[in-house]
Amino acid sequence: MRTQPPAPPPMDDDQFPPPPLTAATPEEEALARLAERAAAEHASEAVVEGFEASVHRIKEQVLPRLLERVDPEAAATLTKDELSEEFRPIILEVLAELKITLNRREQFALEKVLVDELLGFGPLEELLHDPDVSDIMVNGPNQTYVEKSGKLQLAKIKFRDEQHLFQIAQRIVNQVGRRVDQTTPLADARLKDGSRVNVIVPPLSLRGTAISIRKFSEKPITIDMLRDFGSMSDKMATCLKIAGASRMNIVISGGTGSGKTTMLNALSKMIDPGERVLTIEDAAELRLQQPHWLPLETRPPNLEGQGAITIGDLVKNALRMRPDRIILGEIRGAECFDLLAAMNTGHDGSMCTLHANSPRECLGRMENMILMGDIKIPKAAISKQIADSVDLIVQVKRLRDGSRRTTNITEVIGMEGDVIVTQELFTYEYLDEGEDGKIIGEHRPSGLRPYTLEKARQFGFDKAYLQACL
Repeated sequence: MRTQPPAPPPMDDDQFPPPPLTAATPEEEALARLAERAAAEHASEAVVEGFEASVHRIKEQVLPRLLERVDPEAAATLTKDELSEEFRPIILEVLAELKITLNRREQFALEKVLVDELLGFGPLEELLHDPDVSDIMVNGPNQTYVEKSGKLQLAKIKFRDEQHLFQIAQRIVNQVGRRVDQTTPLADARLKDGSRVNVIVPPLSLRGTAISIRKFSEKPITIDMLRDFGSMSDKMATCLKIAGASRMNIVISGGTGSGKTTMLNALSKMIDPGERVLTIEDAAELRLQQPHWLPLETRPPNLEGQGAITIGDLVKNALRMRPDRIILGEIRGAECFDLLAAMNTGHDGSMCTLHANSPRECLGRMENMILMGDIKIPKAAISKQIADSVDLIVQVKRLRDGSRRTTNITEVIGMEGDVIVTQELFTYEYLDEGEDGKIIGEHRPSGLRPYTLEKARQFGFDKAYLQACL
């Protein structure tokens, strides 16, 4: 008689082997990311807590009593260090009245916050002194975003109320002789370090006063530094250095925050120290690295709508100031024609920036900007003027991982019929995306002989220029 083999002991649920995992397809991963984003809830206001919140609460109690004992006009004549020394005994007196006891760290933090409130820009001061922050975006008193390493994040600062934020906005624009109020609700300004500021106030801004600050590096950025950051290849860096030194007319094209001004500042390093350079901007933000450099700035109209000085006016005046090069911070309208005239009248090596997504679109925008003005010239003549004036278009782009890349260096060759003919010298090709979200790509030379070689030859750079482009 055959006996049955003994039955295996029963297995617990956790003893069963897990089912084999099947790798998700790229399409499934993409849909999962979309579902996650649709279900996510984001904080819309900063939450200030802990040490900063306690100092903020004490500041609210101390500030009114402090203002009763201090003459604001006299305080404005002192430096921050002198004001801290003057404030120290008064703050201790007020704290004693309020029966508040602070340790040395809290007292130091309170002094700093109060001085920032009276002489500086209040809560913005700590962001302005943070070297990792490149952009500050204030969307009303309760929400402030900053950009760090190319990514936006919510900052842990708040303003008391809309009135507090509006006072700080006025303090910023008043420093450069501008104003902002309900009659002129838009203003461009700059800080002492050259950072660019834009302010827009109600009724145009529905959440309250909005301040956008683009900070600039204290250390001058060079082309070699941009190459080391991965913005361009070694050959592209050599090409741009030669283009700057050989007085080629260069247009830097790109989107908002892509690094156009940084590129223009870096290219300016290659200008011969013996040349006289004039820069013309709406709000002076260029920081050229030259000894003989004169910055000019436009002026808005006064309350009666009179007295405005435009970029076009300054370009015309600059032609009488014996410049070797004229550099425009950004062209937005009919002043484009004045720049082309400067490029065509013996001011080789002139440069400017403008907003465009590609070199071809850049040329189209230049044509449209001239047509927007009152200049009665046929479109074919405008196209020919652009083709004759511009030598290189440098396209910069901020990629979705926050990195900034020089994606194209394009030559403007001439006209073929009614079309401006261009030739790519370098392009950036997207290859893949790393696991950390960083975009992987490659800068590639086209291998074509550059048409601007003759300009490089006049300065003795022809062989190096040809080698870099091939």
